[in-house]
Amino acid sequence: MTPRAADRARYDRATAALDAPLAIVDLEAFDANADDLVRRAGGKPIRVASKSVRCRALLDRVLARDGFAGVMSFTLAESLWLARAGFEDVLLAYPSADRAGFGELTRDPKPAAAVTVMVDDVAQLDLIDAARAGGTEEVRVCLEMDTSLRLLGGRVRIGARRSPLRTPAQLAELARSVVRRPGFRLVGLMAYEGHVAGVGDAVTGRPLRSRAVRAMQAVARRELAERRAAVVGAVRAVAPELEFVNGGGTGSVQHTAAEAAVTEIAAGSGLYVPRLFDDYSSFRGRPAALFAQPVVRRPGVGIVTVLGGGYPASGAAGRDRLPVPYLPEGLRYEPQEGPGEVQTPLLGSPADDLRIGDKVWFRHAKAGELCERFEALHLVEGDRVVDTVPTYRGEGRTFL
Repeated sequence: MTPRAADRARYDRATAALDAPLAIVDLEAFDANADDLVRRAGGKPIRVASKSVRCRALLDRVLARDGFAGVMSFTLAESLWLARAGFEDVLLAYPSADRAGFGELTRDPKPAAAVTVMVDDVAQLDLIDAARAGGTEEVRVCLEMDTSLRLLGGRVRIGARRSPLRTPAQLAELARSVVRRPGFRLVGLMAYEGHVAGVGDAVTGRPLRSRAVRAMQAVARRELAERRAAVVGAVRAVAPELEFVNGGGTGSVQHTAAEAAVTEIAAGSGLYVPRLFDDYSSFRGRPAALFAQPVVRRPGVGIVTVLGGGYPASGAAGRDRLPVPYLPEGLRYEPQEGPGEVQTPLLGSPADDLRIGDKVWFRHAKAGELCERFEALHLVEGDRVVDTVPTYRGEGRTFL
């Protein structure tokens, strides 16, 4: 029996009394992935990206482990909710225009002390001030710098379009605006290198593309390390009490941690290890989060149909954004239909051994987006479900 076949047998036994559709997290794999992230971080703390987990019980589990500290949230409403639930260090990774949320933040000392908001424009500070509605709590602020790689005099740009702030002078100028402004305190700097952390460099069947990605990332890491150090120096000259410099992501943990200017690493997807994280040469994780769909039809030889399953991931549309049939091994999509909203035909010889009601296990392309489809995660140890915990959706929280 192959390791994957053994996992399938375990998951089927663990969930034998549960009807699909359902989602699980294999706790042994989850914990092993957490240990690997800590090893790669080389002693620097890892801030957990909540959008890649979207389950408070599992956020608590990983934050209880040595090597992890703080949460990186994705909306202001989520940040406030986590702070009121007892999370004491929440960095909002994206600018917000949630006026009601800023009103709450500036009126309540508990979330104001726990939550740090992201800015890259003076206009965002203006919006927060206009939303205070009498709130006087000091707002903790983090600046975000652009990490994109610019080549050929800027004619070629590689990387996500995030912050407009790129140079030490630009970051220092905004830092001065924050420091001079009553009601704000500059505490952090963030730089997320998505073109390094979020792009696989060992894509199966595409050796030339993989080689090009590795070459690009090597150049990008060198350029960013030098520029990030200069930016941190410029910002610290304005705000010597800066508490943290955040960088990285699951795919670049060890590289970002090696930079002296970076004090903490962000990571989250590496806990679940979704499909998009199979294509990296620098690390190998264990798939920990899966979902199962039930077989509901057997249209013919070598084909079964499962209920639902059309859960594409965000990003530029393409096959790499689709979930993949994982267990049993050897199933594939019907090319004319793909994964459907209500039904998904699957082809392959393993289909002939599946019966009505059997489970087919899938891996999502991305991590936390799986939790937007399920209200609960069944936590598996060995061949037993040891707990069932709500996702954000299961707690009635759909932040985006």
